[in-house]
Amino acid sequence: MTLSRRKTLALLGGGAVVAAGAATAGFVSTRTPQDALRPWSLAGQYSDPRKRALSYAILAPNPHNRQPWLVDLRHEDKVTLYVDTNRLLPHTDPFSRQIIVGLGCFLELLSIAAAQDGYRVAFDLFPDGEPGLNLDNRPVAVARFIPETGGEEPDLFAQILNRRSLKEPYDMARPVGAEVLTALEQAVDKGSDVATTNTPGLVQNLRNLTADALQVEFETPHTYKESVDLFRIGKREVNANPDGLNFSGPMWEMMRLTGLFSREAALDRDGFAYSSGLDMVRGTAQASMAYIWLASDENSRTDQIAAGRDWVRLNLAATAQGLGVQPMSQALQEFPEMAGQYQKVHELLAPDGGTVQMLGRLGYGPQVPQSPRWPLDAKVRTV
Repeated sequence: MTLSRRKTLALLGGGAVVAAGAATAGFVSTRTPQDALRPWSLAGQYSDPRKRALSYAILAPNPHNRQPWLVDLRHEDKVTLYVDTNRLLPHTDPFSRQIIVGLGCFLELLSIAAAQDGYRVAFDLFPDGEPGLNLDNRPVAVARFIPETGGEEPDLFAQILNRRSLKEPYDMARPVGAEVLTALEQAVDKGSDVATTNTPGLVQNLRNLTADALQVEFETPHTYKESVDLFRIGKREVNANPDGLNFSGPMWEMMRLTGLFSREAALDRDGFAYSSGLDMVRGTAQASMAYIWLASDENSRTDQIAAGRDWVRLNLAATAQGLGVQPMSQALQEFPEMAGQYQKVHELLAPDGGTVQMLGRLGYGPQVPQSPRWPLDAKVRTV
């Protein structure tokens, strides 16, 4: 969750910033969490080709930035991927479907990066069997590195360090053309069904539906608290724990220092932080110019991995087009309070059956910072 500088300044009204004084303003201007952003500059800086590929894979999009991957490198020429079951989202993602989609994003970046380095990655998914409703400690995938050239995708690889999930309001005067949507659809090749729209009527329906789904998640106490518990507010918190939802940078530091923003304030349903946060997410949902979604006939764990692989591919393709993408997963969540929105989105986007795995808003927007990441070594299993 991010708030534009313009929006933040409007909320602050200038008064709190002035009251804080010049010394405090100088302090917050240095509050970029450099330690948490270092994995972006270290990508590719490893001698082991598996670690080189993994250094890009850890930059993958994933729900609530939980970074739920663990890898075992003790066997030569392969990577075994596990899910960190301490990083699940039991309230917003009770069956861990979105977690598995995020692991699919990870595996696809691993494959793209390895190919650039002269390796084909052969995946053996769920070699000890697919987990059921609850994830466990069995491996998600064994990735074997096979020396082989010819599978490189330089256009996608070149966008890995530029890729973002752009969660800002988009430029409502700049349409997303049909040729751009076609380019995104063509990037999807791992088995998901893909569709897009820039048709005004359907776009408005999806704006309303996604805004309403965000409000359901916001107004359901246990799902909202799950998100608030993952707020990382300010440089110190982000550097210490570079996962979860990042609120760093000068404006958030100022709001933290002046008491306008904290986890306690965010949970106060009668307070400014809660009401302005709800207005913000609804407003952002309405500032969307087109949509893209991925669906599958079934909803197996393998289907979810494929959706993640395809999602990050279209995100990279969108980046190459200068286009912003934000996943709007709330209406796809399976907790009981979301059942009405879940039914609406499936009736709208998958009327013949199947599961909508991913839904995203598209548009042109501002440049935004990189997301914090745990370093690669923190994600390597040693036992």
